[in-house]
Amino acid sequence: MVDFFKRLFGSNKNNISSINVETAPLSEEQLKFVTREDPIVTPSQILVGVGQSVGRQRDHNEDALFYFNSNFANSSKDISFGIFIVADGMGGHEYGEVASSVASKTLGDYVVQKLYSPLFNPSSSTPPNESIQEIIENGIKLAQNAVMHKAPGGGTTITAGLILGDQITIGHVGDSRLYFIYPDGRIESKTNDHSLVKRLVDLGQISETEAKNHPNKNVLYRALGQSEPFRPDLMNLTIPKPGYILICSDGLWGTIVDEELFRLATNFENPSISCSKMVDAANKAGGPDNISVILIKIL
Repeated sequence: MVDFFKRLFGSNKNNISSINVETAPLSEEQLKFVTREDPIVTPSQILVGVGQSVGRQRDHNEDALFYFNSNFANSSKDISFGIFIVADGMGGHEYGEVASSVASKTLGDYVVQKLYSPLFNPSSSTPPNESIQEIIENGIKLAQNAVMHKAPGGGTTITAGLILGDQITIGHVGDSRLYFIYPDGRIESKTNDHSLVKRLVDLGQISETEAKNHPNKNVLYRALGQSEPFRPDLMNLTIPKPGYILICSDGLWGTIVDEELFRLATNFENPSISCSKMVDAANKAGGPDNISVILIKIL
């Protein structure tokens, strides 16, 4: 099991990826933490809530969600496993809906196939040769091919969080977001929007306030389904414990300010109630777009 984790979180120097790797492979200290063999008295818990709405100004839903989580704990090991994906489709009624659905399911199925059986039933499965980042990369490539084949003319964002133990590997294309929420009041976006207005903000040409009302605020320069080669962002991070991970489409984060997201995420014991409250708040604010949210509460 130790070698299995080291392979997953290590780097494959013989297979250099062309994508943006925003963080290095896990340090030796992180590897020791993930692969530790000392008894764990209190297993960590992951509680998951989801919410979705077509919004108030759209007549169909082009967003898609995928989530799967499990936990294995005994006297010597506690392994949390989960894959959580939000995809926001574009390209019209049929194409956007198909693109987001195909992309999220393709990536989710691939990750589960590659990791779930080797982790929880190792005697009957062959461990993967790839690192976790390479598994996410390959899954996104498969999702891109599936969108091009099954939804020509359509496109989608995709933001995925793969939790394994106390680490999360993030794969990201587009302008859906993944946040860490901490008990001390901090809420931090861990993804970078691949949008025209975000690039203009980064260049100092417009302000954050101007970006919210910019006529091209929904224009993406990177998305699944585009014909030009794209480069997903990937990163490994330690999960906030205790804390929350929030993954959502722009129908939520573009409507509700961060302070309100923090309040709604943390004010309720059940993350499903939090998600319902977030969706309600976005709709009360006008509901200009489809709304999708996954909230992961980490105890």
